[in-house]
Amino acid sequence: MLYLLLYWEFFKIGLFAIGGGLATIPFLYQMSVNFPTWITSADVADMIAISQSTPGPMGINMATYTGFKTIGIFGGLTATIGLVTPSVIIIVIIAKFLTHFDKQWYVKNSFYGLRPTVLALICFAVSNIFVLSLYNGSSIRITESVIFIIVFFLYRKLKKIHPVVWIVIGAILGIVLKLPT
Repeated sequence: MLYLLLYWEFFKIGLFAIGGGLATIPFLYQMSVNFPTWITSADVADMIAISQSTPGPMGINMATYTGFKTIGIFGGLTATIGLVTPSVIIIVIIAKFLTHFDKQWYVKNSFYGLRPTVLALICFAVSNIFVLSLYNGSSIRITESVIFIIVFFLYRKLKKIHPVVWIVIGAILGIVLKLPT
């Protein structure tokens, strides 16, 4: 029964998280509220960091991690399959009607309406990560805030440096400075 519930929860995420991996984050935060034995909000923040630094789509990585953490290897497979099933169904339907589908005014208008909605979901996720990373519940985390400010401005100035380099630098700083989780 747990497998079916895990599949269903990730099926819903895959169906409604339009916009890619970042759009799944609000749903995962909600999952941490509804199913705290599966994942916590701290787990979501960790998954975001790990999913951004590992190969593959972010949403898939997060689904696999959550399923694995919840039930093991088959849980990871179940959550991943649940997440991708809606996309496969929608792609098959769109491919069947593609010649007429993209010319419909309501399809074009709905995609324009989805853009600000997806942006709002992504901004919500970013604000949650921002607070979780720089605030410990009672005060601002000074060291983490200084790292954030320095990396933010250096990244803007040194755009030629690949994001992976910044991720590695952040990981090293976390180890060297023994930053809390």
